[in-house]
Amino acid sequence: MNIDPNLHQKQGVNHLNKVLGFAPMVEEGGKATVHLTAEDWHVVADTLFHMNTAREIIPAAILDTELNSEHQQIILKTATMVITVEMI
Repeated sequence: MNIDPNLHQKQGVNHLNKVLGFAPMVEEGGKATVHLTAEDWHVVADTLFHMNTAREIIPAAILDTELNSEHQQIILKTATMVITVEMI
């Protein structure tokens, strides 16, 4: 199936790939916290939770995602760690 993400989704996936690349550098005990600007954080949140983005577009390393109850943190679960994405 050919999935053509829009520009907003492409940018969100780009940010997710950067988070996945940076997280191992700050990982401690299977957990990492990565900070994004408010604008970038919202692009990622839109891509994951508000735009019906096809699973095939999300990086394969991300096994599960959640938005915390206060909508202030995005939690990404991979095979090796849990990444908390926060706004700065």
